[in-house]
This record gives sequence, C-alpha cells and structure tokens, in this order.
Amino acid sequence: MKKRIGIVVFPGSNCDRDCHHVFHNVYGLDTSYLWHQESFQVSDFDLILLPGGFSYGDYLRAGAIARFSNVMSSVYNYAQSGKPLLGICNGFQILCESGLLPGALVKNSNLLFKCETTPLQAADPASIYLQGIDNIKFSLPIAHGEGNYFIDEKGYEELVANRQIIMRYLDNPNGSYQDIAGIANRKGNVMGMMPHPERASESIIGSQDGKIILDAILQAL
Repeated sequence: MKKRIGIVVFPGSNCDRDCHHVFHNVYGLDTSYLWHQESFQVSDFDLILLPGGFSYGDYLRAGAIARFSNVMSSVYNYAQSGKPLLGICNGFQILCESGLLPGALVKNSNLLFKCETTPLQAADPASIYLQGIDNIKFSLPIAHGEGNYFIDEKGYEELVANRQIIMRYLDNPNGSYQDIAGIANRKGNVMGMMPHPERASESIIGSQDGKIILDAILQAL
C-alpha cells in the first residue's frame, strides 16, 4: 500500500511546497496539505509533517501561536499513537512550544538570521524511525533566526540517557546547547530538527544529503 503523507500548513508556512514536492514527486507518495483549521484521524496518514516557515508571523515567539491552532488537537492524538511526526525548522519550534518535545528554540546567539549550509553528524538515536544513520556526517541547509536550542543540564542529561538526540552541528551556527540540531521524544516517534532535509534531496539542486534522514524514516514505515 502506498504510504500517505500529511503536511500541516499554517498561515506563514513557506516550506510546505518544498516538502510536498519531495514526498510527492521525488518519492512518489500520496501527499496532502492539511490546513491549520482542519482536523484529521490518526488512521488517515502514515507520516505527519510540520514544515518550516514563519507560522503566524513568528509573533510572540516562533511557534508560540501555532500551538493553539485547531489542527494541533489532531497532531497531539497522532503523536500519542506512536506514528512518526516530523517537525522541520518552524515545525521543530512548534513541537517544542506545544510540549511535544522538550527544550526551546531561542534567538541565535549572534542575533542574526542564518541562511547557509552547515555540516552535521547523526547521533545514535533510539528512535525506530532513524536506525542505521548513527555517526554519518552530512551537510544540510539552515534558514532561521531562532534556532538556538536551549535546555537545562538535567534535561540534557535525560536526552543523552534516553538517546533522544538525532543530530549535532559540527560547526555550531546558532549557539545551540551542546551543538544539538535535532531531537526526538522518549518514544522516538516525534522528531524535530532545525536543518532542512527537504532542501537537499535532489542532485539537481546540489545535494541529496537530506535523503539520509528521510530515507530512514520512510523505510521504517
């Protein structure tokens, strides 16, 4: 059976079409947009994605308003089901703001918007959706002003103990605590990352490094 991908669109999302292109045209999967006022059933999709952008203009804080959108009730239920939920950039910020992932994304340490390609190294996550990528080095684009991941020391120790860290920066571009670029929840099904794998998934645009992450998730389905 062909897998079904759902991409949540908030007012201000701007990476939703990039993600749709990759999953629909590159992977050939049944891919749908989900407007923020809609709801959906857990059984409707095999993967839900919260894309990058500036939901609600990033007023207050990035992701702070999106967490109250109608669709988030369905997103919470989906997360509880154990199915894979992926947040990229603004999607990662929304997952942290909503409490689905620990920690917070705050302003970059130099207070500048960072738009560049950055080197990364995959961690050894316990997530069943990211097996086989441990210690792989790759590069992905970033584009954010609030990508500085913060968590207290106790929270960090829990991330390490539960193998929740997905990837780390090799040249920390934003001041993230302990170079963290992406994490998962304890179950391993809710995953968030600041780098954009969808922007590096075709050789025609210069890199397929993003498929290291996406291939792992889709193969696990």
